[in-house]
Amino acid sequence: MPSRQPVLIVDDDAQRGARLGQALAQASLASEQVGSGQEALAWLERATPSLILVKAALEGPSGYDLLRALRSRPATAELPAVMLVASGDDEGVACAFEAGADDVLRTPFGPAELVARVRGQMRLRGYVETIAQRSSEAELLLELTQALASSLDLREMLGMVVRRVAEATGVDRCSIVLARERGDVGYVVASNDDDQVYNLPLDLEKYPEIRQVLQSGAPLSIDDASTHPLYEVVRREAPPLGYASLALVPIVFEGRALGVLFLRWRARHAAGRPVLALAQTIANATAVALRNARVLQSLRDQSEESDVARREAERRLRLTERYADVFESAADGIVVVGRDGSVAFSNPRAREILGFGKDAPASGLREVLDAPELATARRTREALERGEAPISLDVRAKRADGEAVTLGANVSLLHEDDAILVSFRDVTAERRTADELRKTKGFLERVIDSSVNAIVSADLRGQVLLFNRAAERCFGYAADEVTGKLGAGALYPPGVARRIMRLMCERGGRLENFRTEVAAKGGERVPVSMSAALIYEGGRAVGSVGIFTDLRDRIRMETRLVAAQEELKARERQALIAELAGATAHELNQPLTSMMAYAEMLKRRLEREAPAYAAAEVIFNEAQRMAEIVRKIGKITRYETKSYVGQTTILDLDKASEGPESGAPAPPGAAETP
Repeated sequence: MPSRQPVLIVDDDAQRGARLGQALAQASLASEQVGSGQEALAWLERATPSLILVKAALEGPSGYDLLRALRSRPATAELPAVMLVASGDDEGVACAFEAGADDVLRTPFGPAELVARVRGQMRLRGYVETIAQRSSEAELLLELTQALASSLDLREMLGMVVRRVAEATGVDRCSIVLARERGDVGYVVASNDDDQVYNLPLDLEKYPEIRQVLQSGAPLSIDDASTHPLYEVVRREAPPLGYASLALVPIVFEGRALGVLFLRWRARHAAGRPVLALAQTIANATAVALRNARVLQSLRDQSEESDVARREAERRLRLTERYADVFESAADGIVVVGRDGSVAFSNPRAREILGFGKDAPASGLREVLDAPELATARRTREALERGEAPISLDVRAKRADGEAVTLGANVSLLHEDDAILVSFRDVTAERRTADELRKTKGFLERVIDSSVNAIVSADLRGQVLLFNRAAERCFGYAADEVTGKLGAGALYPPGVARRIMRLMCERGGRLENFRTEVAAKGGERVPVSMSAALIYEGGRAVGSVGIFTDLRDRIRMETRLVAAQEELKARERQALIAELAGATAHELNQPLTSMMAYAEMLKRRLEREAPAYAAAEVIFNEAQRMAEIVRKIGKITRYETKSYVGQTTILDLDKASEGPESGAPAPPGAAETP
């Protein structure tokens, strides 16, 4: 249902303000737009919005200044306010809440988020106003019903009713008009603006609104009396009415309207459902009080024959008035328990909660309490008699059908009657849900505490709220050294925490598999892989959580693996060199053998005195020495220099020497030169 008051948009960018208004209009939310803080203050002097949507960076007085001005004025101190702040401006967000913003909307944003934030704040403020109004009405109702039940002066009692109703509803005039059974004449018996008015006669022919309520027995609300058809005849024959708006509720007892509770406003005013409901409740209590006053007067007239009987009748009447009239229609169960444990009074709701039926006798309720609970009741009475404040407690009971229930009870001592007033409601389902929530919370805490990854959570101020065991191992702190004592920024090297928060905001509130370092106790920098996210409540960020994987063991393992790989490559290179040396030794063996053979042959054919003989001998000796060196190389590399001995495998230098130039594939195990 759309709000009657518009949303006030304060933005010096007219186009964006128009887009905001269009988005609200599509959600059936009316809006007004102004371009500066001064215009907004002027607009608020003549109207009241349902919410103000203000840009932070306004020209002239900023949005922060505007909010501070609104919060300093009683008329706008509680006005819901949402501030538009640029994305990534964390300082702006903090300043917005400090200035009095109820929520912050980071730009850019979508229409759905805008509408959700606006409606959320409206709904929240509506809850607050409703609770405050109901609390005020409950206090007023209790005050009036107690006064109506205890006062013996009818004129004083009715005067107090109209004064308090006028104060609570803001009405200009509140009066009580009682009518004869014929309905032709009424009597004003009380008016808030004239204490001397009592039994002032009225010709009801001139008050069609009173006649209609008396005849129909239903409330009547008139927002504009100057145009309402009910006053058409009156307007022709009488001077203009002095009041613009009216509301009347019947004072009904036993199906007959005794009179009306008459509310009037000089200015146009729409009497809402809460006002009418409050007035109707007070009218009903007034009807009971009028009945009791008449009964009391009758009893007084008849009790002169027996003073003892008269006092007893008055005591019983006061007891009935105090309990029955006030609490008969209460939503909570209400019982009055005497010192001996007897139930002196129970309202229909109490009997209904305990399964006895609305018409069951009050005395039967004592049977629903277990013996331990009766002992608790006695201790509660003793505490109240010592002057302690009223006590709230849970009471175990069983319904008439044997079903066990838990009652949330509030107790207070009635000193005059030496009894305890107990109001209660069935909280069995709520307590069962709370117990399940406690179990679930404990399970989640155990899961978090047993996680192998470090988990740290903090509020938006940076205060650490959660620090599991894995976090203790990763950071070196004990949980009680951090939780509630240490800021989250102390867990990171300088500047890292701010950078992480900025990245989360830029990426939609989430950050996954981000490699960084954290600062452990003692200053050690610990490499980690982290995933983090903002925590939202009601569409507003309230904190953050981070999950950290300690990378120290992984990095050490990777370092050892790299070292092993380097060692393996070195060994492979050494093996290749050895293999190449062996193959070279084998290939050199044959030409050297041939040289030795030819040198020996030349020596045999030449004379010793021939010059060539000495050369042949030199060639033979040098070839022999070279062959010995080649043979030693072959042994060192585990290759025989003899021709293909056994199953020996040697490197084929011919194929290896072809290489890429010939297009032949490289041999197995060949590596590029670094």
